[in-house]
Amino acid sequence: MKRRHFMGAVAAAGTIAGRGVAAAPAPALAPARAGGERAWMLGLLQKMAEPVLTAMARGELKKRFALELSPTWDGRSKDVAYLECFGRLMSGIAPWLALPDDATPEGRLRARLRQLALQSYAHAVDPASPDYLGWRAGGQALVDSSYFTNALIRAPHALWDPLDAATKKRIVAEIRGLRRIEPPYINWMLFAAMNEAFLLSVGEDADPMRTNVAIRKVNEWYVGDGWIKDGETFHFDYYNSYVMYPMLLEILEVLEKHDAPFWNGKPADLRTQALKRMQRYCEHLERFVSPTGTYPPIGRSLTYRTAVFQPLALLAWRKQLPASLPEGQVRAALQAVHEAVWSDPTNFTPDGWLTLGFVGHHPELADIYSNNGSMYIASESLLALGLPPGDTYWTSPALDWTQKRAFAGRPFPKDYAVGY
Repeated sequence: MKRRHFMGAVAAAGTIAGRGVAAAPAPALAPARAGGERAWMLGLLQKMAEPVLTAMARGELKKRFALELSPTWDGRSKDVAYLECFGRLMSGIAPWLALPDDATPEGRLRARLRQLALQSYAHAVDPASPDYLGWRAGGQALVDSSYFTNALIRAPHALWDPLDAATKKRIVAEIRGLRRIEPPYINWMLFAAMNEAFLLSVGEDADPMRTNVAIRKVNEWYVGDGWIKDGETFHFDYYNSYVMYPMLLEILEVLEKHDAPFWNGKPADLRTQALKRMQRYCEHLERFVSPTGTYPPIGRSLTYRTAVFQPLALLAWRKQLPASLPEGQVRAALQAVHEAVWSDPTNFTPDGWLTLGFVGHHPELADIYSNNGSMYIASESLLALGLPPGDTYWTSPALDWTQKRAFAGRPFPKDYAVGY
Protein backbone atom coordinates (compact mmCIF):
# COMPACT_ATOMS: atom_id res chain seq x y z
CA MET A 1 0.00 0.00 0.00
CA LYS A 2 1.32 3.46 -0.80
CA ARG A 3 2.41 5.25 2.33
CA ARG A 4 0.34 8.36 1.63
CA HIS A 5 -2.78 6.23 1.13
CA PHE A 6 -2.18 4.32 4.35
CA MET A 7 -1.47 7.43 6.38
CA GLY A 8 -4.59 9.07 4.97
CA ALA A 9 -6.61 6.09 6.12
CA VAL A 10 -5.02 6.33 9.58
CA ALA A 11 -5.83 10.01 9.89
CA ALA A 12 -9.38 9.49 8.69
CA ALA A 13 -9.92 6.66 11.15
CA GLY A 14 -8.69 8.84 13.99
CA THR A 15 -11.06 11.65 13.01
CA ILE A 16 -14.04 9.31 12.81
CA ALA A 17 -13.26 7.68 16.15
CA GLY A 18 -12.81 11.09 17.72
CA ARG A 19 -16.40 11.95 16.78
CA GLY A 20 -17.62 8.86 18.59
CA VAL A 21 -18.53 6.94 15.43
CA ALA A 22 -17.13 3.46 14.80
CA ALA A 23 -14.14 3.66 12.47
CA ALA A 24 -14.56 1.93 9.13
CA PRO A 25 -12.29 -1.01 8.34
CA ALA A 26 -9.03 -0.13 6.63
CA PRO A 27 -9.11 -0.27 2.82
CA ALA A 28 -8.23 -3.43 0.93
CA LEU A 29 -4.54 -4.25 1.03
CA ALA A 30 -2.72 -3.87 -2.28
CA PRO A 31 0.87 -5.12 -2.78
CA ALA A 32 3.52 -3.01 -1.08
CA ARG A 33 5.81 -0.79 -3.09
CA ALA A 34 9.57 -1.14 -2.61
CA GLY A 35 10.53 0.20 0.81
CA GLY A 36 6.91 0.37 1.94
CA GLU A 37 6.73 -2.92 3.81
CA ARG A 38 6.29 -1.38 7.24
CA ALA A 39 3.42 0.86 6.17
CA TRP A 40 1.79 -2.16 4.53
CA MET A 41 2.12 -4.27 7.68
CA LEU A 42 0.78 -1.41 9.76
CA GLY A 43 -2.24 -1.22 7.48
CA LEU A 44 -2.88 -4.90 8.12
CA LEU A 45 -2.53 -4.40 11.88
CA GLN A 46 -5.05 -1.58 11.80
CA LYS A 47 -7.44 -3.62 9.67
CA MET A 48 -7.36 -6.44 12.26
CA ALA A 49 -7.37 -4.32 15.40
CA GLU A 50 -9.66 -1.38 14.67
CA PRO A 51 -13.05 -3.18 14.73
CA VAL A 52 -12.17 -5.26 17.79
CA LEU A 53 -10.82 -2.49 19.99
CA THR A 54 -13.35 0.12 18.90
CA ALA A 55 -16.21 -2.19 19.87
CA MET A 56 -14.76 -3.62 23.07
CA ALA A 57 -13.69 -0.26 24.46
CA ARG A 58 -17.42 0.56 24.54
CA GLY A 59 -18.45 -2.81 25.92
CA GLU A 60 -19.98 -3.76 22.57
CA LEU A 61 -17.75 -6.56 21.25
CA LYS A 62 -20.29 -9.27 22.03
CA LYS A 63 -23.00 -7.15 20.51
CA ARG A 64 -21.16 -6.43 17.25
CA PHE A 65 -18.96 -9.48 16.69
CA ALA A 66 -21.10 -11.99 14.79
CA LEU A 67 -19.67 -15.40 15.56
CA GLU A 68 -18.70 -17.85 12.85
CA LEU A 69 -18.21 -21.38 14.15
CA SER A 70 -16.51 -24.30 12.48
CA PRO A 71 -18.95 -26.55 10.58
CA THR A 72 -17.63 -29.33 12.83
CA TRP A 73 -17.87 -27.31 16.07
CA ASP A 74 -17.58 -29.67 19.03
CA GLY A 75 -20.13 -27.98 21.25
CA ARG A 76 -17.83 -26.19 23.70
CA SER A 77 -19.03 -22.87 25.10
CA LYS A 78 -19.20 -20.22 22.39
CA ASP A 79 -18.56 -17.53 24.99
CA VAL A 80 -14.82 -18.22 24.80
CA ALA A 81 -14.74 -16.78 21.26
CA TYR A 82 -14.59 -13.22 22.58
CA LEU A 83 -11.68 -14.03 24.90
CA GLU A 84 -9.92 -15.62 21.94
CA CYS A 85 -10.54 -12.60 19.75
CA PHE A 86 -9.29 -10.00 22.22
CA GLY A 87 -6.51 -12.01 23.89
CA ARG A 88 -4.93 -13.26 20.69
CA LEU A 89 -5.11 -9.87 19.00
CA MET A 90 -3.45 -8.16 21.96
CA SER A 91 -0.63 -10.69 22.10
CA GLY A 92 0.34 -9.85 18.52
CA ILE A 93 -0.01 -6.06 18.64
CA ALA A 94 1.41 -5.48 22.15
CA PRO A 95 4.99 -4.74 20.99
CA TRP A 96 3.75 -2.07 18.60
CA LEU A 97 1.54 -0.53 21.28
CA ALA A 98 4.62 -0.35 23.52
CA LEU A 99 6.53 1.98 21.18
CA PRO A 100 6.89 5.58 22.43
CA ASP A 101 4.29 8.17 21.59
CA ASP A 102 5.08 10.70 18.90
CA ALA A 103 3.24 13.24 16.75
CA THR A 104 3.31 11.25 13.51
CA PRO A 105 0.11 9.78 12.04
CA GLU A 106 1.32 6.36 13.15
CA GLY A 107 2.01 7.68 16.64
CA ARG A 108 -1.47 9.17 16.91
CA LEU A 109 -3.00 5.91 15.72
CA ARG A 110 -0.98 3.98 18.30
CA ALA A 111 -1.97 6.31 21.14
CA ARG A 112 -5.63 5.96 20.21
CA LEU A 113 -5.60 2.17 19.86
CA ARG A 114 -3.62 1.82 23.09
CA GLN A 115 -6.28 3.82 24.93
CA LEU A 116 -8.99 1.63 23.41
CA ALA A 117 -7.04 -1.45 24.50
CA LEU A 118 -6.80 -0.22 28.09
CA GLN A 119 -10.53 0.44 28.16
CA SER A 120 -11.05 -3.03 26.72
CA TYR A 121 -8.98 -4.64 29.49
CA ALA A 122 -11.27 -3.01 32.04
CA HIS A 123 -14.37 -4.41 30.32
CA ALA A 124 -12.75 -7.84 30.02
CA VAL A 125 -12.74 -8.47 33.77
CA ASP A 126 -15.66 -6.36 34.97
CA PRO A 127 -18.59 -8.69 35.78
CA ALA A 128 -20.97 -5.75 35.26
CA SER A 129 -19.77 -5.13 31.71
CA PRO A 130 -21.56 -6.59 28.67
CA ASP A 131 -18.06 -7.57 27.47
CA TYR A 132 -17.03 -9.49 30.57
CA LEU A 133 -15.09 -12.30 28.93
CA GLY A 134 -15.59 -16.05 29.17
CA TRP A 135 -13.27 -16.82 32.07
CA ARG A 136 -15.58 -19.66 33.07
CA ALA A 137 -16.25 -20.99 29.58
CA GLY A 138 -14.67 -24.39 30.21
CA GLY A 139 -11.13 -25.55 29.57
CA GLN A 140 -10.67 -23.41 26.47
CA ALA A 141 -10.52 -20.34 28.72
CA LEU A 142 -7.11 -21.55 29.94
CA VAL A 143 -5.82 -21.52 26.36
CA ASP A 144 -6.82 -18.00 25.50
CA SER A 145 -6.12 -16.47 28.89
CA SER A 146 -2.46 -17.20 28.15
CA TYR A 147 -2.48 -14.93 25.09
CA PHE A 148 -4.24 -12.30 27.21
CA THR A 149 -1.44 -12.48 29.80
CA ASN A 150 1.31 -12.85 27.19
CA ALA A 151 0.38 -9.40 25.87
CA LEU A 152 0.83 -7.95 29.35
CA ILE A 153 4.25 -9.62 29.64
CA ARG A 154 5.31 -8.26 26.25
CA ALA A 155 4.24 -4.68 26.97
CA PRO A 156 3.98 -4.18 30.74
CA HIS A 157 4.61 -0.43 30.76
CA ALA A 158 2.09 0.24 28.00
CA LEU A 159 -0.66 -2.20 28.98
CA TRP A 160 -0.31 -3.20 32.65
CA ASP A 161 1.08 -0.19 34.48
CA PRO A 162 -1.65 2.27 33.31
CA LEU A 163 -4.53 0.04 34.42
CA ASP A 164 -6.47 1.12 37.49
CA ALA A 165 -6.07 -0.85 40.71
CA ALA A 166 -9.50 -2.48 40.49
CA THR A 167 -8.85 -3.82 36.97
CA LYS A 168 -5.44 -5.16 37.99
CA LYS A 169 -6.97 -6.92 40.98
CA ARG A 170 -9.69 -8.44 38.83
CA ILE A 171 -7.20 -9.68 36.21
CA VAL A 172 -5.08 -11.36 38.87
CA ALA A 173 -8.17 -13.00 40.38
CA GLU A 174 -9.36 -14.33 37.02
CA ILE A 175 -5.94 -15.75 36.15
CA ARG A 176 -5.57 -17.38 39.55
CA GLY A 177 -9.05 -18.82 39.18
CA LEU A 178 -7.99 -20.70 36.06
CA ARG A 179 -5.83 -22.95 38.23
CA ARG A 180 -9.01 -24.98 38.60
CA ILE A 181 -8.34 -26.30 35.08
CA GLU A 182 -5.91 -29.19 34.84
CA PRO A 183 -4.06 -28.98 31.52
CA PRO A 184 -3.57 -32.17 29.50
CA TYR A 185 0.00 -33.20 28.73
CA ILE A 186 0.17 -31.40 25.41
CA ASN A 187 0.80 -27.77 24.42
CA TRP A 188 -1.83 -26.75 26.99
CA MET A 189 0.78 -27.08 29.74
CA LEU A 190 2.44 -23.97 28.38
CA PHE A 191 -0.82 -22.03 28.63
CA ALA A 192 -0.95 -22.73 32.36
CA ALA A 193 2.74 -21.87 32.68
CA MET A 194 2.34 -18.58 30.82
CA ASN A 195 -0.33 -17.47 33.28
CA GLU A 196 1.94 -18.28 36.20
CA ALA A 197 4.78 -16.39 34.54
CA PHE A 198 2.50 -13.38 34.25
CA LEU A 199 1.60 -13.55 37.93
CA LEU A 200 5.28 -13.74 38.80
CA SER A 201 6.03 -10.77 36.55
CA VAL A 202 3.58 -8.52 38.40
CA GLY A 203 4.75 -9.50 41.88
CA GLU A 204 2.15 -12.15 42.65
CA ASP A 205 2.79 -15.64 43.96
CA ALA A 206 3.25 -18.15 41.14
CA ASP A 207 2.93 -21.92 41.23
CA PRO A 208 6.33 -23.40 40.26
CA MET A 209 4.74 -26.76 39.52
CA ARG A 210 2.69 -25.26 36.67
CA THR A 211 5.75 -23.59 35.15
CA ASN A 212 8.53 -26.06 35.77
CA VAL A 213 6.71 -29.26 34.89
CA ALA A 214 5.58 -27.68 31.62
CA ILE A 215 9.16 -26.71 30.75
CA ARG A 216 10.48 -30.18 31.59
CA LYS A 217 7.80 -31.89 29.50
CA VAL A 218 8.43 -29.65 26.49
CA ASN A 219 12.13 -30.40 26.68
CA GLU A 220 11.36 -34.12 26.92
CA TRP A 221 9.31 -33.76 23.72
CA TYR A 222 12.19 -32.23 21.76
CA VAL A 223 12.86 -34.62 18.87
CA GLY A 224 15.88 -32.87 17.34
CA ASP A 225 16.85 -30.47 14.57
CA GLY A 226 14.70 -27.70 16.01
CA TRP A 227 11.40 -29.62 16.26
CA ILE A 228 9.29 -30.35 19.34
CA LYS A 229 6.48 -32.88 19.61
CA ASP A 230 3.11 -31.78 20.96
CA GLY A 231 2.81 -34.45 23.60
CA GLU A 232 3.90 -38.02 23.08
CA THR A 233 3.10 -38.13 19.35
CA PHE A 234 4.85 -36.09 16.67
CA HIS A 235 2.48 -34.02 14.50
CA PHE A 236 3.84 -32.41 11.35
CA ASP A 237 2.16 -29.05 11.83
CA TYR A 238 2.89 -25.52 13.00
CA TYR A 239 2.28 -25.79 16.75
CA ASN A 240 5.97 -25.11 17.29
CA SER A 241 5.07 -21.67 15.87
CA TYR A 242 1.70 -21.11 17.48
CA VAL A 243 2.67 -22.17 20.99
CA MET A 244 5.78 -24.19 21.73
CA TYR A 245 8.75 -21.96 21.05
CA PRO A 246 7.36 -18.48 21.70
CA MET A 247 5.77 -19.44 25.01
CA LEU A 248 8.66 -21.62 26.18
CA LEU A 249 11.20 -18.86 25.55
CA GLU A 250 9.17 -16.06 27.12
CA ILE A 251 8.23 -18.10 30.20
CA LEU A 252 11.88 -18.96 30.79
CA GLU A 253 12.83 -15.31 30.50
CA VAL A 254 10.41 -14.38 33.28
CA LEU A 255 11.71 -17.18 35.49
CA GLU A 256 15.28 -16.06 34.88
CA LYS A 257 14.52 -12.38 35.52
CA HIS A 258 12.77 -13.11 38.81
CA ASP A 259 15.23 -15.80 39.96
CA ALA A 260 12.41 -18.31 40.23
CA PRO A 261 13.08 -21.76 41.70
CA PHE A 262 13.77 -24.57 39.28
CA TRP A 263 14.91 -27.82 40.89
CA ASN A 264 18.18 -29.17 39.46
CA GLY A 265 18.15 -26.70 36.59
CA LYS A 266 18.79 -23.07 35.72
CA PRO A 267 16.24 -21.03 33.77
CA ALA A 268 19.09 -19.03 32.17
CA ASP A 269 20.67 -22.17 30.71
CA LEU A 270 17.31 -23.50 29.56
CA ARG A 271 16.50 -20.16 27.94
CA THR A 272 19.79 -20.20 26.02
CA GLN A 273 19.02 -23.72 24.81
CA ALA A 274 15.45 -22.84 23.83
CA LEU A 275 16.61 -19.80 21.86
CA LYS A 276 19.20 -21.80 19.95
CA ARG A 277 16.65 -24.46 19.03
CA MET A 278 14.09 -21.82 18.09
CA GLN A 279 16.61 -20.15 15.79
CA ARG A 280 17.10 -23.49 14.05
CA TYR A 281 13.33 -23.89 13.67
CA CYS A 282 13.24 -20.41 12.15
CA GLU A 283 15.71 -21.56 9.50
CA HIS A 284 13.18 -24.21 8.51
CA LEU A 285 10.33 -21.69 8.43
CA GLU A 286 12.31 -19.39 6.14
CA ARG A 287 13.06 -22.28 3.79
CA PHE A 288 9.37 -23.14 3.64
CA VAL A 289 8.61 -19.85 1.88
CA SER A 290 8.31 -20.39 -1.88
CA PRO A 291 9.53 -17.87 -4.46
CA THR A 292 6.00 -16.44 -4.59
CA GLY A 293 5.44 -16.30 -0.82
CA THR A 294 3.37 -19.46 -0.47
CA TYR A 295 4.20 -22.11 2.14
CA PRO A 296 3.11 -25.71 2.87
CA PRO A 297 -0.52 -25.94 4.07
CA ILE A 298 0.12 -28.75 6.55
CA GLY A 299 -1.42 -29.90 9.81
CA ARG A 300 -3.94 -28.54 12.27
CA SER A 301 -5.13 -24.97 12.65
CA LEU A 302 -4.26 -23.80 9.14
CA THR A 303 -6.92 -21.12 9.53
CA TYR A 304 -4.49 -19.32 11.85
CA ARG A 305 -2.93 -18.12 8.61
CA THR A 306 0.29 -16.15 9.08
CA ALA A 307 0.64 -17.04 12.78
CA VAL A 308 2.80 -19.80 11.28
CA PHE A 309 5.59 -17.23 11.16
CA GLN A 310 5.34 -15.99 14.75
CA PRO A 311 8.85 -17.28 15.65
CA LEU A 312 10.50 -15.33 12.83
CA ALA A 313 8.57 -12.18 13.71
CA LEU A 314 9.29 -12.60 17.42
CA LEU A 315 13.03 -13.03 16.97
CA ALA A 316 13.11 -10.16 14.50
CA TRP A 317 11.45 -7.89 17.08
CA ARG A 318 13.88 -9.03 19.76
CA LYS A 319 16.93 -8.71 17.47
CA GLN A 320 17.69 -12.41 17.97
CA LEU A 321 17.51 -13.79 14.45
CA PRO A 322 20.28 -16.28 13.71
CA ALA A 323 23.25 -15.04 11.70
CA SER A 324 22.09 -17.25 8.83
CA LEU A 325 18.95 -15.11 8.41
CA PRO A 326 19.75 -11.45 7.68
CA GLU A 327 17.03 -8.96 8.58
CA GLY A 328 16.42 -7.86 5.00
CA GLN A 329 15.96 -11.47 3.94
CA VAL A 330 13.45 -12.23 6.70
CA ARG A 331 11.53 -9.00 6.05
CA ALA A 332 11.27 -9.75 2.33
CA ALA A 333 10.14 -13.33 2.94
CA LEU A 334 7.52 -12.30 5.48
CA GLN A 335 6.23 -9.56 3.19
CA ALA A 336 5.81 -12.09 0.39
CA VAL A 337 3.96 -14.46 2.73
CA HIS A 338 1.61 -11.77 3.98
CA GLU A 339 0.76 -10.57 0.51
CA ALA A 340 0.13 -14.16 -0.65
CA VAL A 341 -2.29 -14.80 2.24
CA TRP A 342 -3.99 -11.46 2.80
CA SER A 343 -4.57 -10.52 -0.83
CA ASP A 344 -8.01 -12.16 -0.80
CA PRO A 345 -10.62 -9.71 0.53
CA THR A 346 -12.77 -12.54 1.91
CA ASN A 347 -10.25 -12.97 4.74
CA PHE A 348 -12.47 -10.31 6.32
CA THR A 349 -16.23 -9.88 6.46
CA PRO A 350 -17.77 -6.71 4.99
CA ASP A 351 -17.90 -5.40 8.57
CA GLY A 352 -14.17 -5.95 9.02
CA TRP A 353 -14.02 -9.14 11.13
CA LEU A 354 -11.72 -12.05 10.34
CA THR A 355 -13.29 -15.11 8.74
CA LEU A 356 -12.59 -18.82 8.91
CA GLY A 357 -10.22 -19.80 6.13
CA PHE A 358 -6.66 -19.85 4.84
CA VAL A 359 -6.36 -17.63 1.78
CA GLY A 360 -9.87 -16.26 1.84
CA HIS A 361 -13.04 -17.60 3.42
CA HIS A 362 -13.02 -21.41 3.58
CA PRO A 363 -14.91 -22.54 6.70
CA GLU A 364 -14.54 -26.20 5.72
CA LEU A 365 -10.84 -25.89 6.69
CA ALA A 366 -11.72 -25.03 10.29
CA ASP A 367 -11.07 -27.51 13.11
CA ILE A 368 -13.62 -28.61 15.70
CA TYR A 369 -12.40 -25.93 18.12
CA SER A 370 -12.19 -23.05 15.64
CA ASN A 371 -14.30 -19.91 15.52
CA ASN A 372 -13.59 -16.54 13.98
CA GLY A 373 -12.29 -15.26 17.32
CA SER A 374 -9.54 -17.89 17.10
CA MET A 375 -8.33 -16.33 13.86
CA TYR A 376 -6.89 -13.26 15.60
CA ILE A 377 -3.81 -15.28 16.46
CA ALA A 378 -2.72 -14.24 12.96
CA SER A 379 -1.65 -10.94 14.54
CA GLU A 380 1.38 -12.79 15.96
CA SER A 381 3.06 -12.47 12.56
CA LEU A 382 3.09 -8.66 13.03
CA LEU A 383 5.41 -8.64 16.05
CA ALA A 384 8.25 -6.96 14.14
CA LEU A 385 6.13 -3.79 14.09
CA GLY A 386 7.40 -3.41 17.65
CA LEU A 387 10.61 -2.15 16.02
CA PRO A 388 10.50 1.60 15.21
CA PRO A 389 10.53 2.78 11.58
CA GLY A 390 14.22 3.67 11.67
CA ASP A 391 15.36 0.25 12.87
CA THR A 392 17.67 -1.72 10.60
CA TYR A 393 15.02 -4.40 10.23
CA TRP A 394 12.99 -1.91 8.18
CA THR A 395 15.83 0.05 6.55
CA SER A 396 18.27 -2.70 5.51
CA PRO A 397 18.16 -3.68 1.82
CA ALA A 398 15.66 -6.38 0.89
CA LEU A 399 17.32 -9.71 0.13
CA ASP A 400 15.95 -12.72 -1.71
CA TRP A 401 15.09 -15.60 0.59
CA THR A 402 16.35 -19.15 0.19
CA GLN A 403 13.80 -20.64 -2.22
CA LYS A 404 13.73 -17.52 -4.33
CA ARG A 405 17.47 -17.84 -4.89
CA ALA A 406 17.36 -21.61 -5.28
CA PHE A 407 14.66 -21.66 -7.98
CA ALA A 408 16.32 -18.83 -9.85
CA GLY A 409 19.41 -21.00 -10.25
CA ARG A 410 21.48 -18.82 -7.92
CA PRO A 411 23.74 -19.95 -5.06
CA PHE A 412 22.09 -20.59 -1.71
CA PRO A 413 23.33 -22.18 1.55
CA LYS A 414 23.15 -25.94 2.04
CA ASP A 415 21.11 -27.21 4.95
CA TYR A 416 22.19 -29.77 7.53
CA ALA A 417 20.62 -31.19 10.68
CA VAL A 418 21.94 -29.88 14.01
CA GLY A 419 22.70 -31.80 17.18
CA TYR A 420 21.49 -29.33 19.79
